[in-house]
Amino acid sequence: MDDLEKAILISFDESGAVDSVLKSQAVAFVQQIKETPSVCSICIEKLCFCKLVQVQFWCLQCLHEVLRAKYLSLMPEEKSFIRKSVFGMACYESVNANDTNWVKLLDGPAFIKNKLAQVVVTLIYFEYPLIWPSVFVDFLPNLSKGAVVIDMFSRVLNALDDELISLDYPRTGDELAVAGRIKDAMRGQCVPQIVGAWYDIVLMYRNSDPELCASVLDSMRRYISWIDIGLIVNDAFTQLLFELMLVDGLPDQLRAAAAGVVLAVVSKRMDPKPKLALLQSLHMNRLFRLVARDGDSELVSSVASLLTGYATEVLECANSLSLEDGKGVSGELLNEVLPSVFYVMQNCEVDSAFSIVQFLSVYVGTMKGLPTLTETQLLHVGHILEVIRAHIQFDPMYRSNLDVLDKIGREEEDRMVEFRKDLFVLLRNIGRVAPDVTQMFIRNSLASAVSSSEDRNVEEVEAALSLFYELGESLSDDAMRNGSSLLGELVPMLLSTKFPCHSNRLVALVYLDAINRYMKFVLENTQYIPMALCAFLDERGIHHPNANVSRRASYLFMRGVKLLKAKLVPYIETILQSLQDTVAQFTKMDSVSKELSGSEDGSHVFEAIGLLIGMEDVPLEKQSDYLSALLTPLCQQVEVALLNAKSQNPEGSLAHIGNIQQIIVAINALSKGFSQKLVTTSRPAIGLMFKQTLDILLEILVVFPRVESLRCKVTSFIHRMVETLGTSVFPYLPKALEHLLTESEPKELVGFLLLLNQLICKFGVGVHDILEEVYPVIANRVFNILPKNDILSGPGSCTEVHKSLRKSVNCKSFREHSLHF
Repeated sequence: MDDLEKAILISFDESGAVDSVLKSQAVAFVQQIKETPSVCSICIEKLCFCKLVQVQFWCLQCLHEVLRAKYLSLMPEEKSFIRKSVFGMACYESVNANDTNWVKLLDGPAFIKNKLAQVVVTLIYFEYPLIWPSVFVDFLPNLSKGAVVIDMFSRVLNALDDELISLDYPRTGDELAVAGRIKDAMRGQCVPQIVGAWYDIVLMYRNSDPELCASVLDSMRRYISWIDIGLIVNDAFTQLLFELMLVDGLPDQLRAAAAGVVLAVVSKRMDPKPKLALLQSLHMNRLFRLVARDGDSELVSSVASLLTGYATEVLECANSLSLEDGKGVSGELLNEVLPSVFYVMQNCEVDSAFSIVQFLSVYVGTMKGLPTLTETQLLHVGHILEVIRAHIQFDPMYRSNLDVLDKIGREEEDRMVEFRKDLFVLLRNIGRVAPDVTQMFIRNSLASAVSSSEDRNVEEVEAALSLFYELGESLSDDAMRNGSSLLGELVPMLLSTKFPCHSNRLVALVYLDAINRYMKFVLENTQYIPMALCAFLDERGIHHPNANVSRRASYLFMRGVKLLKAKLVPYIETILQSLQDTVAQFTKMDSVSKELSGSEDGSHVFEAIGLLIGMEDVPLEKQSDYLSALLTPLCQQVEVALLNAKSQNPEGSLAHIGNIQQIIVAINALSKGFSQKLVTTSRPAIGLMFKQTLDILLEILVVFPRVESLRCKVTSFIHRMVETLGTSVFPYLPKALEHLLTESEPKELVGFLLLLNQLICKFGVGVHDILEEVYPVIANRVFNILPKNDILSGPGSCTEVHKSLRKSVNCKSFREHSLHF
């Protein structure tokens, strides 16, 4: 072993056993050798006699780099020597005919042969066809040496495709020009001979060396897109390819490789008319039975990709051709293959290049505008709906993750939400071309889910509910309100159902969303109101054990109350009793856990209650009782918390702060159901209750002057009281504005200015006296905070707070008031 071989071994060492200094020296030494003028001769000599694969790889890599970088500067004699030597190695020959102990690179590992193929392709790049026109023709006779040279020839063809021809990789203009030159020369000189060699090899070795045949077919597949298709699509070669796929005794790898070649054939770009003739000549129905085998096998996956590719090409022909040119024939071929394609879509792995949604969307698009659909088309529509249902189902392996919604579950849910979008668009398109079939399919899916047993697949039930939910997307408001015979059956069925898997978060959520979508039907069919209320109020909704479901149910219940409000008066007592425990969570001092402290969970329940009891249809006495029963304990809690805070460290009582914060949110939400007219004109006693509440909540600003979260919540409640109490809020404004301004930080000042703008917009000059004293202080505070040069210093100079402040002071009402002063 000489110094170069030692240096190469050291430079390749990754064990960590070699001293870093020594390794650096070795790397520097081999780099120095690479720069010497005779490096190509050195490399070829080593390749002829050295058996160390590290040295062989380094030499081949070095040859590749030198040829790519310095080919034009090499002497003709040196180029000829490299060409002859490399080609001899690739053909299993000695560089020197007299050498008997030469190293046979083709007996080495795959990565050596791949690197040798890369060097051959580099020479082809520069020399074919002008300098080395016989490279492919000279290779062919050497194939008779057996599998080792056939394998090398396939590697050269693959490398040529990877390095230069294939458009799957970005190419420069020069590379495209060279690729065109090489393809033109090969088509004119040697492609028929190469195809003939492929045929002979596969015919000869299919039983003795199926792995070699599979590699040859893989090379062949790469070249079909640009060679004469007649060389492949003929009685001999086509028959051979189908025999390989259909004979059960052959290995799946070989049969799958044959399917890959046929897929390349059907995917070849051609004019529609000859393309249809080609597709028709293949008699693809011979393969349909193959996809019914084990769906995980390599053969089934390849045949599945072949059938979907074939169907795509037939569909393209059908859309491109007129009736006279073969549209009818393409339709027959499509009807023949579609059942197998639908089976593939539901049960097999499909080539990632094939878009199920895109294919089905194009097919459904062919039905648009047709006066009626044929029986076969209606049957296909049913299959497409089954495909959609299968693909919108979550993977059961994520069931627990999705139920608890951990990180994995959240990622899977986000992925499926995005994935489902196109499928649901497809569903709506199908609903337009075949509404009866679509609605009956959804009806049967939902009926099957309703009758499901405890061990029924959670994912199937969720998918059926999702289909029913999406059905509402394509129904008009009139159809939703009046209810077709389908809705008249399905909505009551849904409302009365408690699924065995209702505890699952996904099932519960889509169930509630579906009910909410069809609430307009309930609005017109009031006999179903009690059933709808039960669904929202029992363990399917607000009392569901999963907090996420319960919160969603609270929100959807509030929306339902908004819609049905006037028709819910007879049910108010029942609703309040059902929500008593939910409301009670806000009336207990120890109810706010660390996890939920300061959160707004449950506020939608209070908004729903406010909408119900805030109606003038509710008698005054009952209205007062209802409101008092809610406000009194909440206000008492606040008062107790404030007293406790005064006796302790006001700023350190996190439990008090969190509890008060949640109470403010609840009262704020509750007040949204009461109109200004009701609380100030028709029923001032109700207004008085809110004034008393406001008086208590303003005390929070005194006890907790520096707690930003509380100040924001109180400010929000003042906003609400301005809208609810109207001018009767005036007596409370001086105190409120004073305390809000006292400790306000720049961020809070933005909210404060919004409150002033609201007052000015709503009351105009009516608030002049109130604002006259506070305005100079506000203006001084604002313009002290804003940098004087923030406009002149360009974009990005202001902080977000400064930008918000400047936007607020530029508000029309604020500027007009400023001018007044």
